[in-house]
Amino acid sequence: MDFVDTFLNAEVILRVYPMLLKGIGNTVALATTTIVVGGIAGVLICLIRLYAPKFFRGLAIAYVDLFRAIPILVLLVIIYYALPFMGIRLNAFMATTLALGLVFSSFTAEVFRAGIQAIPRGQTEAAAALGLSFPVTIWKVILPQAFRIAIPPHTSNAVAIAKDTSLASVVAMPDLLKQATDAQALTANPSPLIAAAIMYLIVLLPAVRLVSYLEERFRNDGKAA
Repeated sequence: MDFVDTFLNAEVILRVYPMLLKGIGNTVALATTTIVVGGIAGVLICLIRLYAPKFFRGLAIAYVDLFRAIPILVLLVIIYYALPFMGIRLNAFMATTLALGLVFSSFTAEVFRAGIQAIPRGQTEAAAALGLSFPVTIWKVILPQAFRIAIPPHTSNAVAIAKDTSLASVVAMPDLLKQATDAQALTANPSPLIAAAIMYLIVLLPAVRLVSYLEERFRNDGKAA
């Protein structure tokens, strides 16, 4: 009974539920913005790396290598606490979105690069023989096939970056973790932290299962082909 009162106190959880609900809303908004913006940016960076002039390809490679190597927490602290010294001030949501988006876009670029390079060169040559322009070939021939190849690892990266939204609490953004820790301090009870963990599971566990499903599906499609 002491365990339940300490870690799963229903009265405490109900009391702080509005705080947790606000936190999960902010977390979902942060994850969604990061995945959409970072995903689009990652595909563009991938195309620059593969098809742009040599100078821009070098910049894309440097971008991908840099943001794949730097820890997200370090990047977030630099953006939120160091940029103001240069006159650039971002609120917690924008700073966290930028940090997560930079890292996510670099991983997305690598995933799609691998997907595009897995497509036989004959596909591009056949499109050229049919008179398709290069942009049309990329949009209608290359990217659809690359997307099918990249879906499983890209979804896995999206789940990972969604979990990393918990780092937003470092810059005092009222995400789920920050709201839970504040609620824990207010109630002097760890039950809000357990409730937050359960809410993370409710949101992210289906996404984890989706990754497994997509991996299995595309593996089977590859065997059938």
